[in-house]
Amino acid sequence: MNTSTPFPPSFLWGGATAANQVEGAYAEGGKGLSVQDVMPQGIVGPRTAAPTPDNLKLEAVDFYHRYAEDIALFAKMGFRVYRFSIAWSRIFPLGDESEPNEEGLAFYDRVLDELEKHGIEPLVTISHYETPLHLAETYDGWTDRRLIGFYENYARTLFERYGSRVRYWLTFNEINSLLHAPFMSGGINTPKEELSDAQLYQAMHHELVASARATRIAHEIAPNAQIGCMVLSMPTYPLTPSPADALAVMDFDHSNLVYGDVHTRGAYPGYFLRTLGEKGIELEITDEDREDLTHTVDFVSFSYYMSVAQTADPEKKVAGAGNIMGGVPNPTLPASEWGWQIDPVGLRLVLNQFWDRWQKPLFIVENGLGAKDELVEVDGVKTVIDDYRIAYLNDHLVQVGEAIADGVEVLGYTSWGCIDIVSASTAQLSKRYGFIYVDRNDDGSGTLERFEKKSFGWYAEVIRTNGASLTR
Repeated sequence: MNTSTPFPPSFLWGGATAANQVEGAYAEGGKGLSVQDVMPQGIVGPRTAAPTPDNLKLEAVDFYHRYAEDIALFAKMGFRVYRFSIAWSRIFPLGDESEPNEEGLAFYDRVLDELEKHGIEPLVTISHYETPLHLAETYDGWTDRRLIGFYENYARTLFERYGSRVRYWLTFNEINSLLHAPFMSGGINTPKEELSDAQLYQAMHHELVASARATRIAHEIAPNAQIGCMVLSMPTYPLTPSPADALAVMDFDHSNLVYGDVHTRGAYPGYFLRTLGEKGIELEITDEDREDLTHTVDFVSFSYYMSVAQTADPEKKVAGAGNIMGGVPNPTLPASEWGWQIDPVGLRLVLNQFWDRWQKPLFIVENGLGAKDELVEVDGVKTVIDDYRIAYLNDHLVQVGEAIADGVEVLGYTSWGCIDIVSASTAQLSKRYGFIYVDRNDDGSGTLERFEKKSFGWYAEVIRTNGASLTR
């Protein structure tokens, strides 16, 4: 084992979850409905009129009642940080109220108490695909400018309540997914096929203004807080050496990177203004909006699961499985059981790209392998022998170390679904990411008992050695 490590002593190792995928208790504690409560098949299926029993997210893995047990397991692994989201509809059940729900606020006080007890830094996502359903049905979500004010009230409430306890905040999860998954990402009730580009870009603008306004407010209320944006990263390769394919990569990158450009530079870039002009779209942008956008983030966080290729050849444009962003499969790469291409080097590439482009500290807040795990008994102890997950995470973390050696400033790494959760894309339990196995199945059966997988001990050693135990 190489005992040297490129990871700095301050590196924040940990894991990440989202409220709608772990908490359950969808109707407890004064919580209102969110868009997730009517998405029983995840992003792949239609929404329902009301919550249905087949929606596994209604109970999820019951973190709402088991948070102390789960945080103790995170501490046993040595977590230095835990990324979680606050469910907007726990704090404002409808989303447009003036006064918050105290019972919801108190729940997250208790979660923070447990994290503090174990010395784990909280990293809080303010909005993680959890728009209150009332805002979707009454205002058509982020297509309506009034959501900026509702979000501002919600964010201000969080900063005033938890600002002295939480240092790291993220405004929106994967904000660049709005155009591709408008109901889940933006609470937009109008079916995607009926939305115009102008409506989607205006919704995007409203979210960017809300994010910037929250950044300003956080800096006023909690001067020591660090506010980050969160984007879905998608490194992209030309399918062939053709200049046309290279231009296709540039165009795709522009459509994906504009969100980070606005968050870090405070204005819309020229290439995006050209896109609007060519589409005949004139956004409603006020002088106040322009001033708000100048309040830029302190760091950039992102998810990384896969890369894609791009081509200008219409005959080769075959969408890759599991990819909502577009792109074609890369013939040089293997794929997971769900068709997500596995590309550890892509993580190093995107870290360098983001650092060179934005010169802001970076935080990898989602990365992991969804797989079908089998619970077995070894020496009388139930576990999962998930060597495939260990190999995936090891290879990606080695590339993070390479990026740090390249000079990229990386704050930390939170593995996605550190405990088994309900999948956002498919609403399954069988698509497992965690170091901790939860006894619950796709049909809703199971005891919800927790078991440590083989990767649990492996990750604990990675954290203990600050990455020196990684196999290069």
